[in-house]
This record gives sequence, C-alpha cells and structure tokens, in this order.
Amino acid sequence: MDQDERRRHATSFGAAAARYAQHRPDYALDAVRWALENAPGPRVLDLGAGTGKLTATLVSLGVDVVAVEPDTGMLTELRRALPDVRSLPGSAEAIPLPDASVDAVLAGNAMHWFDMAVAGPEIARVLAPEGVLVGMWNVVDDRIDWVAELGRVAGDAAIGPRDVQSNWRVATADMHLPKTGVDARFGSPERAEFPHGQDRTVDSLIETLATRAGMLVMPEREREATLERIRAFLVGRNDIPDGGFSLPMLTGGLRVRRL
Repeated sequence: MDQDERRRHATSFGAAAARYAQHRPDYALDAVRWALENAPGPRVLDLGAGTGKLTATLVSLGVDVVAVEPDTGMLTELRRALPDVRSLPGSAEAIPLPDASVDAVLAGNAMHWFDMAVAGPEIARVLAPEGVLVGMWNVVDDRIDWVAELGRVAGDAAIGPRDVQSNWRVATADMHLPKTGVDARFGSPERAEFPHGQDRTVDSLIETLATRAGMLVMPEREREATLERIRAFLVGRNDIPDGGFSLPMLTGGLRVRRL
C-alpha cells in the first residue's frame, strides 16, 4: 500500500464514526494489563484513540489516560462516550503533549496508519525514560475453521491482516534505515496474544465488517456485493446460531521500551 492509499484508508473512518463506536470491539483486559505491566508510571497516552474503545479499557484500569485523535468525527464520539477523559486533537506525527510527559503510549488498531519515520521520534519525545510503546490489534482468530472460511469469503478488505506480526510489519515498514525512527530509540519488540471475543449476530457482524477501512473506501457496488456474499455465507452455516454468537478473536500486542 503506497502512502496516498494508506492516507485514504486512514482518513476513511470519520464518516462512519457512530457505526464504528457501536460495532467495533473493545480490547481484552489481560492484553491491556500486559501492555502496561512494565510502564514506569501511570500516565498513558492512547494515540490514534478513535472513538475510545481502548481508552475505555484504560479508564477501567484506573490509569491517568489522555486520548489523542486526528479525526474530528471520531473525537466527537470519544468525547460523547467518555466526557471525563482528557482528549485532544492531534496525530502520531504531531503529538500535542510536552516532552517526557507519559509513561506509556498505546495505539489500538491504529499504529499501521502512522508514518513511523516521523511518529517514531515524536513518540520517543513524549515518553519518559524507560517508557513503553505498545501497538495493539484485535484480529479474528482464524485457527477456528468457520472464521478461516469467513476470511476467504470476505477477503482482506473486510477482515484485514489476520495476525499481529503482519500489522507490526506494516507499521514499521518505513523504519528500515539504521539509526532512524523507532530503531534508534526503542529496544526489541516483545509479542503476546490474548483470547478475546465479541458478541455478534449475523447483522451486527456484517455491520462490524462494513466499518473496516478497506470496505469504507470500496466502490459502493463492490462493497454491497461483498457484504451480500458475507451474509450468504453466515446464513448458510449450520454452526452459527441465528440468535447470536461470540466471534472468536485475539487481542495481540507488540511492546518496545524507550531507550
């Protein structure tokens, strides 16, 4: 994906902010605890916070969280859902916080949209010494047969990368030069995955998949055909209850420490 296409995907969510807030999953609590376990203090930045899915989990853990989000539609939804959280307009490439002002930077399903050649030094700037940067992603658990088949039917536009490592590679693809970006400022990544799930019906799962960036930028006729194909697959499965089911997922993370 070139920079123009990445930018088009990254800025596609605002028009669907309300649906995103309603249908996107939260994050496994154990995964968020893991993300923060080595942070030197309680000050956490949720970067690219969207509508506040990860922010809400951080609030439940009692940390001192500030949310930063570039899209006005997404930020409006976050402020509506979490009015007591400090939330600021800004981006990973221009974070509106002072130097060394947070102990952890978490990015939930967002880091692959960052221009890490610019964002890497900026994240390092706002992190305290020994602070942690954690990229977190919710992915479908395609070790389950019907989920793997759903992925084949729906395609990458609706499902996205199936594993955390793929997302990390996308996020850090432009950091290959030595002594630049994250490489010069952070240690080696640690990886972990945690079981997760989202209660869905056929209709609400289709709504969820429709909020994927690849679906939002797709031509309308192609998008409708893809969603109808997904619906036909789900309705035709005998092992997917009509009344509701839990979509098997994983919350995965990659964690690096500020040098």
